[in-house]
Amino acid sequence: MARSYKKIRGRNAATETFPGSLATMVVRARPGKPSQGLLQAGPLVFACALGKGGITSRKREGDGATPLAAMRILSGYFRNDHFAAARRTRLPMAAIEAGLGWCDAPQDRNYNRPVRLPCKASHETMRRADHLYDACLVLDWNIAPRKRGRGSAIFFHLARPGYTPTEGCVAISRRDMARLLPHLSRRTILKVVR
Repeated sequence: MARSYKKIRGRNAATETFPGSLATMVVRARPGKPSQGLLQAGPLVFACALGKGGITSRKREGDGATPLAAMRILSGYFRNDHFAAARRTRLPMAAIEAGLGWCDAPQDRNYNRPVRLPCKASHETMRRADHLYDACLVLDWNIAPRKRGRGSAIFFHLARPGYTPTEGCVAISRRDMARLLPHLSRRTILKVVR
């Protein structure tokens, strides 16, 4: 897909504006490409990457699938040195420091929570060399209550070139994230459907 947006009913994502806050964004798999999707935000549709396992209603830790669910955006993290545009949002955002991680070990008491590095339990490093988490929003998947093995670190973050698969997150281009952030709040729901 050459562009990360497309025209919808005479509208163009390059010029369209949103009227305030977005209540819901809907994500669907692209026909014939279960690890790529289309994210509808208001009247606009953006390309997105999904988990390498496609969309599932039976999410498990390590399955690489994106959960079939309506998930509220809770907060976010950003790299101040790489993505200052993340400051322009209604969401609570924290700068990603070198010692920030996210625990993905189901047996650990910090499962599916941020942790300080170094950490003995299995975890993700939030300050990544590939820049995927330069803007990273935390979705409320398996947060409260947390259930062991139901999946961790389901984020809304930046996509790799070509929208290659994630480990279960939803990912969009840097340009599209900068465009959406000012219209997102803790009331925004990211709804993954089939």
